[in-house]
Amino acid sequence: MTLAVRGRVEKELSPECREFLYMGTPPIGLEHHSLKFICQRYNKKPRYVTLYNTMDHVPFYSAYTFKRSDGEKCVDVPWMYEPQLSTSSDTDEMQPFPRGYMHMNFEDAQAVLDDYTNAILYERGTLNPDEHQGDPDDKASTYTLTNVVPMVPDFNNRVWNKQENIIRKRLNNFCRGTAYIVTGITTSGKMIRRENINRIAVPTYLWSAYCCVNYDHNMPYNERYKFPSFAHYGLNKENNEVVEMSVQKLQEFLTKTTFVNQKFQIFVGDCVPPASSKTA
Repeated sequence: MTLAVRGRVEKELSPECREFLYMGTPPIGLEHHSLKFICQRYNKKPRYVTLYNTMDHVPFYSAYTFKRSDGEKCVDVPWMYEPQLSTSSDTDEMQPFPRGYMHMNFEDAQAVLDDYTNAILYERGTLNPDEHQGDPDDKASTYTLTNVVPMVPDFNNRVWNKQENIIRKRLNNFCRGTAYIVTGITTSGKMIRRENINRIAVPTYLWSAYCCVNYDHNMPYNERYKFPSFAHYGLNKENNEVVEMSVQKLQEFLTKTTFVNQKFQIFVGDCVPPASSKTA
């Protein structure tokens, strides 16, 4: 029975974790051998899904359902790690880093706090941001290093966070059902090093897409064309802005910039519900 408790870092996602994905299906068309699904569990419940790169020690994406939120940030939550990525664990939940911990036990497959200590050009940026969650436990669950990538402070605080709030308000106001969000990165080989060892890949771009098929059809036109789905990306550097576009345009961009193939698709049918899709 010992194997059963380790099923949370999984090749195939369990049904309870597929609820965070549109039509229960993760993005398809990825080509990489070091990616592992993490069903991000906190306080006895699954909270979202991350596809984690155990070689580069960063998430390739986090996929979550948006919850109505006033945008308040969570406070006093310790940073956590995922014990199952590295060790035979008796828990299937993220855990706070132990005090005075021997991180050698789990730094082989994931980032640890020491990796960010002297990385003065970057700060910890979450792919699933707590401002997109409403419940305190859902907010707290975003504070795991398996949901974190190194971000340039100006880009994170001035640009990316502003865009997260634009999306939060848009979905608060106009999405009537469940909104599914996938937020990820591209990399180009640039690494944060610690003790002369490559530790964490630095994102070149951050990207995000949402899908909400049940929305307010009476919204103003300047918002109407951004449903049922829309997307954006930005270059992880100072003095950059985000570009908003269709999910299809984002997918075209990503096929040119990261390890996905021509069949890459973030949402099943590009978030067009089967009943309303146009037949050729």
